[in-house]
Amino acid sequence: MRIGELAERAGVSVRSLRYYEEQKLLTSTRSASGQRHYTDDEIERVRFIQRLYAGGLSSRTIAELLPCVDSPSEENSDAALDRMSQERDRLSTHIAELVQARDALDQLMTSARAYRDQLQAASAGV
Repeated sequence: MRIGELAERAGVSVRSLRYYEEQKLLTSTRSASGQRHYTDDEIERVRFIQRLYAGGLSSRTIAELLPCVDSPSEENSDAALDRMSQERDRLSTHIAELVQARDALDQLMTSARAYRDQLQAASAGV
């Protein structure tokens, strides 16, 4: 199938598929005229890549995980699980940092509201 059909069947853009190829996450064969051609198996691969992206993984990390799919083995599965665990820890740290930033912003907003209320009270002559 050609790139447009794969994009439609997998629910992604043609641009995404080209990017996946640039990142070596997806491969195609080329016709004599240079058109990309894919097998039906690539539909599920693209969907899998999308799930990995939705999990917050970078294309580099996804490339590290794909041997588990391409060459299934206990060793590759263990390596993939270890890598996903590292990414989960990284995301958890990032979430904690975001929560702290949000809490700091909440405190600033509380102070700003109190200051605004003082200004309103002063202008009202209270």
